[in-house]
Amino acid sequence: YGVDASPSMTAAFRANFPSVSIECAAAEDSDFFSRTFDGVVAWGLFFLLGAEVQRKLIGKIAAALPAGGRLLFTAPRLICSWADAMTGRTSVSLGYEAYRNTLEAEGMSLTGTLVDEGENYYYSAQRI
Repeated sequence: YGVDASPSMTAAFRANFPSVSIECAAAEDSDFFSRTFDGVVAWGLFFLLGAEVQRKLIGKIAAALPAGGRLLFTAPRLICSWADAMTGRTSVSLGYEAYRNTLEAEGMSLTGTLVDEGENYYYSAQRI
C-alpha cells in the first residue's frame, strides 16, 4: 500500500507496480485504506509538512498500527527549517525531543535512531 500527494509519483508507482494499491492523497488526509498495518515507512515526508500537521500525522499513523506495529521516518535531529531542494517549499524539523514526545503522547515508543552515509536521520518507533 502506498500514499503520495503527487499525481506523477502515483502514476509512476502504478506503472511499475500495477498490482499494488496506491492512493493519490496527502498522507494527513488519507484513511490509509481503512485498515491497520504492521509497519509504516515515511521517508522524506514529515519535514515537508507544518509542525501541527506532522503531529496530526504521527497520531493518525499510531492509530493505524496495532500493538507492536512499527514506524520508520526521516527528519533531522535538530530543530531547523530550510528550503527543500526538490519542492522549494519550507521544510521543518521538530527536532529529536519533540518527535520523541509526540510519539509517546500517541502511545508509541522511540526505539532507535540512525544516521546514514548521506546524513539522513532516521527515527524508529513502536506502538506500545
